[in-house]
Amino acid sequence: MIETRILLAFFLLYWVIVSILDKKGILERYNISTYGPVLMIRTLRGQKLLDFLARPKSAWKLFANVGIVLMFIGMFAMFLVIVVSDVAMLSSIGDNTLPEPSKFNEARNIFLIPGVNEFIPLSWGVIALLVTLVVHEFSHAILCKVEGIRVKSMGILLAIVPIGGFAEPDEEELFGVKADNKDKDASSTEGPIERKILGLEKEPDKSKMATREQRARILAAGVMSNFVVATIAFILLFGPVLGAIAPLSDAMIVNVTSDSPADIAGIQDNMVITQIDDTPIEKANDILLYVSSVEPGTVVEVYAAKDSVVSVYDVQVGEDTAEDVKGIYVNDIVPDSPAEAAGIEPGMMIIKIDDTQINSSDDFVLFMNSTEVGQIILVETVMANGPEGNASSAFYEVELVSHPDGGTEKGFLGVYYGSNGLKITPLGITVGEFPAKAYLEALRSIPSMMTGFVGWIILLGLPIVGFAGEGFPGFSGTLAQFYHPVGWGEPLGIGVFWIANALLWIGWLNFYVGLFNCLPAVPLDGGHVFKDYLRSFVGRIVPDEERAANISAAIAATFTFVILISFLFMIFGPYIVHGF
Repeated sequence: MIETRILLAFFLLYWVIVSILDKKGILERYNISTYGPVLMIRTLRGQKLLDFLARPKSAWKLFANVGIVLMFIGMFAMFLVIVVSDVAMLSSIGDNTLPEPSKFNEARNIFLIPGVNEFIPLSWGVIALLVTLVVHEFSHAILCKVEGIRVKSMGILLAIVPIGGFAEPDEEELFGVKADNKDKDASSTEGPIERKILGLEKEPDKSKMATREQRARILAAGVMSNFVVATIAFILLFGPVLGAIAPLSDAMIVNVTSDSPADIAGIQDNMVITQIDDTPIEKANDILLYVSSVEPGTVVEVYAAKDSVVSVYDVQVGEDTAEDVKGIYVNDIVPDSPAEAAGIEPGMMIIKIDDTQINSSDDFVLFMNSTEVGQIILVETVMANGPEGNASSAFYEVELVSHPDGGTEKGFLGVYYGSNGLKITPLGITVGEFPAKAYLEALRSIPSMMTGFVGWIILLGLPIVGFAGEGFPGFSGTLAQFYHPVGWGEPLGIGVFWIANALLWIGWLNFYVGLFNCLPAVPLDGGHVFKDYLRSFVGRIVPDEERAANISAAIAATFTFVILISFLFMIFGPYIVHGF
């Protein structure tokens, strides 16, 4: 909550600066309008490009007609999700099982803004967001040209960072209503020379007004384009791009003992061992089997990869005096979780909870399924950081809380766990395992699961939840160490990982932005289409045109209000119940 307050304070300062610049008329000189803290930056350029792109009119109309159908499907699905979420939260409040506030319901993580949402990496998120906005708004503008509606300007919306883009059609031609004075002034602040060059000096023909079908096609085009781009991105990602990525090995160096033969040879933490002498290494146990077959003092060639580059190190085999450690390796800790509060850290091994030996992830899951909220457990951990590579023990008393996602009465510890057990080798390295091959196969299998509900859940939650709560932000950091480019991707090196990451976030953000814009809430695209078709439906029942318009407007406003309140409830509900 502290980080949220800092961001809020920074945002308020930005808002004050924007207000001062607006009052002094500085922003207006540069064709920038303000709507509260949001900057609307316009340009009249690009009209000829839009005319060129809009030439295949029949194809664009067919494209947009399909988009209308998909918009109504998305509208129903999104509204259903909101209703189900509200009912679930209200039920959990009644049962006193509402999860405590967490990063999953922080205000900044509700919005898909890179640098604000902590789940979206800044670099790939910005690239994906720019692609999303350009695709969405250009489609609106192209369909305006197809339907003969004037595009007054195009531009982007800024609130510290880009939060949207827009194509500004003539409101009177599109909706049959006049824009307010502020919009008129802002859309005509381009200099007279530029307007003359662009051929926009003459007033547009205000006699034409878009029909309901034309308006729906224009509004649905943006959503349709987002869905198409998301589909293309996912096809490329799960097809040729993942096909050009292969696992190196499942065996990663968790710790290098100080002054050990491996340390002297230059081997480092987080390297992946692929081979020793002529023997390929796939599992951590392969290392133990090989070094146990050679005499102590023998020098072996260890092939270890860092950043997908394999290097060879000459390492002397020492005496095998240490035992393996059985347990689950802690990859990371959930922020603000009981594990973090107790002092459990990444790199530790959980070997025992209460009187239960934890030899594998199955043992851990079985034990946690038997726990309940408020239960106090004693967690025994080890970390391979002793001078001889031996494991040092530590005990942590932890009080379990409810799961952040809700839906269960089981206790929540808050650890992201990975490999089962650590192998302390005579080489002076401690090795853990990550199922790199199985993980890659799981990613590749997602498209085949899309025929069922589970496949869609995995795809939509992949960057945040992953397969087991670990999240998959892309091939970066430690995860990328386990893989290397092959086939057509080999000449690109780590560039294949960049392509994979870009496609992941372009696909994910386009899909979510498309779904969000389907919501039946004005001023979203779906809200306008919903209001239009609702008015047509009510008009068939109520003969009086003015009364029909008022009824449909009231219903549309109610939907907008319910959706807004639902989002606020999702954000602030846990804080209201458990405190800020």
